[in-house]
Amino acid sequence: MKHITFYLDFSSSFAYLAFEELPQALMGISHSVTYKPLLVAGLLKHYGRLGGPDIPAKREWTQRHVQWLAHSKGLPLAIPLSHPFNPLALLRLAVASDPTGCPNRYVCETVLRHVWVGGDDAVDSQRLSALEQQLSAKRDPASPEVKAQVKAHFDTAMEKGVFSVPTFEVDGKLFWGLDALPMLRAYLLGDGWFDDHPWGGLARS
Repeated sequence: MKHITFYLDFSSSFAYLAFEELPQALMGISHSVTYKPLLVAGLLKHYGRLGGPDIPAKREWTQRHVQWLAHSKGLPLAIPLSHPFNPLALLRLAVASDPTGCPNRYVCETVLRHVWVGGDDAVDSQRLSALEQQLSAKRDPASPEVKAQVKAHFDTAMEKGVFSVPTFEVDGKLFWGLDALPMLRAYLLGDGWFDDHPWGGLARS
């Protein structure tokens, strides 16, 4: 059985699409998944990169593109009323749902659909309160322990070399982006291409 760590931020539309597509990508493969929500804005700041919303033309293209991708895959997607937004409340709520800070698939699915289905304000106080009741988190999302676990996910991601989301880690190897899912599946199935293209250096062919 292969173990996959999925680094995601609920404010990422590509993380939402990758999350919805992951079961199909892993169909027939014995696996387990650990979900680690983190603040992608922190990664962008660390690497000195602008996010899509910070570049008007890129923001417009990205919103159009993700809506097309969702349409092509038969998935519901609507840009939240306020976007970009600070996702920390959602990250902490998801982390608070599990003692180890790693929410299960149901929790991640619920939070992602809260953001990306319907087009409402993802961080509206009334909606957040209803979401918290729905998830029945047994810990206070604002507690120092939960905040520390969110930070720990970020620190672990940095140590692993994660530079954006969605990122999938397996066997110490990172697969970034929605369009990396076919590559991830091929690796897990033992595709011989990976034998001829060692992971430890820049490919020359």
